[in-house]
Amino acid sequence: MTAYRAVCLQVKCHAVSQVKDRNEARAVMRESLERLRGHIASGVSFAGEDCQLVVLPEYFLTGFPMGDSISAWADKAALEMDGPEYDALGRIAQDTKVHLAGNAYEIDPHFPGLYFQTCFLINPAGEVILRYRRLNSMFSPTPHDLWDEYLGVYGLEGVFPVVRTPIGNIAAIASEEILYPEVARCLAMRGAEVFFHPTSQANEVARGVKDVCTVARAVENMAYVVSANSGGYGGTAIPEASTDGGSKVVDFRGITLAKTGWGESMAANAEIDLAALRRFRRRPGMENLLARQRFEAYAESYARFHFYPVNNMLGAPPEQGHFIKTQRATIERLIKEGVIGDS
Repeated sequence: MTAYRAVCLQVKCHAVSQVKDRNEARAVMRESLERLRGHIASGVSFAGEDCQLVVLPEYFLTGFPMGDSISAWADKAALEMDGPEYDALGRIAQDTKVHLAGNAYEIDPHFPGLYFQTCFLINPAGEVILRYRRLNSMFSPTPHDLWDEYLGVYGLEGVFPVVRTPIGNIAAIASEEILYPEVARCLAMRGAEVFFHPTSQANEVARGVKDVCTVARAVENMAYVVSANSGGYGGTAIPEASTDGGSKVVDFRGITLAKTGWGESMAANAEIDLAALRRFRRRPGMENLLARQRFEAYAESYARFHFYPVNNMLGAPPEQGHFIKTQRATIERLIKEGVIGDS
């Protein structure tokens, strides 16, 4: 398959952060999955018979934790890797005959008491074929916080997964990580051609930083970015339109092929032309940024400098204040080292 259609399904998040317990949270999630079944089926029907990829926003099933401890959120809102929510999403992918991508909080039996924010890809057979755990997060555990242990379980290729599929080499960029070029670059090194980007962000009228970075990641890596934002955020005291709108499909030249406004929508859909992308990557010239990379020039600097501390979450799950405390200590150290100026 050298060309197909991708859909950003911009749907409203119904958060579970303010519900009482696990049972009530799971009931909210089941209702969200039932709504999604109809949204996905109608979105695929509208996009056409060549629709092969549907991307859901970040937080589409649970929202984010607000006040819950790490252990409490893991119990209340995080999915089991083989749990009923993934089964339900797998059946939707089977019924609609698409690759279904999204993002969810997930527990892992190798790391009890913790959760990871996980981007997933489910194939038309209903199988989860890709899991990417977010590496940069302000208030959630990441593989970097357990680096040595995580590598011991999954290895480096498990940290930066790229899956070869009939619709191209697919990889994930999680939400705010669109601001971190190293994540996308490490995936491009491994052959990624199409990035799916589940996010839940402000949709500024003026062009925002994340909007700019979405285009930058596409150009830098000569890849498509299919970026699905929330269509509103309900169930909390946060104003519902705070994370709403602007889902888009950007091609390997940085051209925005489709973008939608506010509210629930599937209007951000466009063709993914793999043949054109591969021709572009094979063509010598100044535009071929992948073939012109000189990684050896940067490798020593990355190996030599250490900012946010690795392996900072080994042992028992930390208190929620751990995240700000760790960042403050990092900033203070960087000031002492002269990386950040002391005012």
